[in-house]
Amino acid sequence: MVAEHGLDQRFFPLIFDSIPHGIFTIDEQGQITSFNKAAESLTGYERHEVIGKYCHDIFKADICLNDCPLRRSIHTGERTKDREVMVQKKSGRRIPISISTAALVDDQNNILGGVEMFHDLSVVWELRKKIHMKYIFEDIVSKSPKMELVFDMLPLIANSPSTVLIEGDSGTGKELVAQAVHNLSPRKDKPFVAINCGALPDELLESELFGYKKGAFTGAIQNKPGRFALAEKGTLFLDEVSDLSAAMQVKLLRVIQEREYEPLGGTETVKMDVRIIAATNRDLAKLVKDNSFRQDLYFRLNVIKIHLPPLSERREDIPLLVQHFIDRFNALQGRRISQCSEKVMSTLMGYSFPGNVRELENAIEHAFVLCISDTIQLEDLPPHIVSSAQGTLSTPEFVEEKRSPLDNAEAETLTRVLRKNKGNRNLTAAELGISRNTLWRKMKRFDLLGELPAES
Repeated sequence: MVAEHGLDQRFFPLIFDSIPHGIFTIDEQGQITSFNKAAESLTGYERHEVIGKYCHDIFKADICLNDCPLRRSIHTGERTKDREVMVQKKSGRRIPISISTAALVDDQNNILGGVEMFHDLSVVWELRKKIHMKYIFEDIVSKSPKMELVFDMLPLIANSPSTVLIEGDSGTGKELVAQAVHNLSPRKDKPFVAINCGALPDELLESELFGYKKGAFTGAIQNKPGRFALAEKGTLFLDEVSDLSAAMQVKLLRVIQEREYEPLGGTETVKMDVRIIAATNRDLAKLVKDNSFRQDLYFRLNVIKIHLPPLSERREDIPLLVQHFIDRFNALQGRRISQCSEKVMSTLMGYSFPGNVRELENAIEHAFVLCISDTIQLEDLPPHIVSSAQGTLSTPEFVEEKRSPLDNAEAETLTRVLRKNKGNRNLTAAELGISRNTLWRKMKRFDLLGELPAES
């Protein structure tokens, strides 16, 4: 019997079994009606074991009961494409797969059931994990050359007892870096205590730092240890140290110099063994020149300095950070958002982020509240970010941009490293961890061959 279009229907089962992706069909009740060889191989089940069974009893996917895409396709006609889910093999091992679903419809437009195609993502997930770990240091996410220099320094800084000064704009992750220094240090098993020096008036700040004795002032009905006591043998993180008053600067200087302090209302000094890490979003050296910060305290704090660049100087990190925050909020909120749309990524790449990484994190959290699908859309972003990006659309610089956001980040990184190495492709390829031929192909792809210094 020859089919209407000339294809012998006897070949359909052969074609069905020759497709490298797993395929199965179900009827309207959700019972499996066909199961190809790739599906057998991927799941560990043989065809006779699954025919007539409900698909959720076989796959035990994390979305089967609450949000089954295949069932939705049957009921609404909506197709699902490349959705990532976790399923359970016959052996009990859980694996990630990518699924695409559609309704099965006959010539009279009657729905007969549904079809699902899937393939194993285990290798992809392993590669993602390796890439992810490569660019994560503690909880600091970056592949920026500037941040890689910081990553290289942190273990050396951590193993020293020296005081550290971290400078960077608000939202750049100063406390994360301080925590990383502590976690990598010999003090890692002792407390990490943080205090914001700009959040309290002098009287409260002094009692918070040094503690007080019973009766030191009205309301002091018992002894209270301060942050220095709580951080004993560990690390004290003094955030926004530039906001200290002149009087508190003097008191902090004495503690650092003498390694001792007096609780309020106390008569005896207390020896302390605490590593101090200070942070500021202002230029302390400039404040010293302006006579608004003590020079001697500045020198005591500035033994080792770490400068954190703003997000606007490490735009190649934005796609990495976006995925990092999507993964984090999925875990915290039990959501299944997998990505953001290309328009969203373009908008984020074009935004200035005055609030830096913290503002980007807040933007993704805002999107999680409004997003109703598995993909973050433009309308899910905070309005001020969208409107700012729309204003940028009219500028010639943005209009000329034809690459994708990820391509822009890669081209920017290539350009920076090539310029750093004065056009030397051998040094550039080695620094980027790619072959010279791959570097040449990328330069050609991004039209960089004629824009950079001649190879030295």
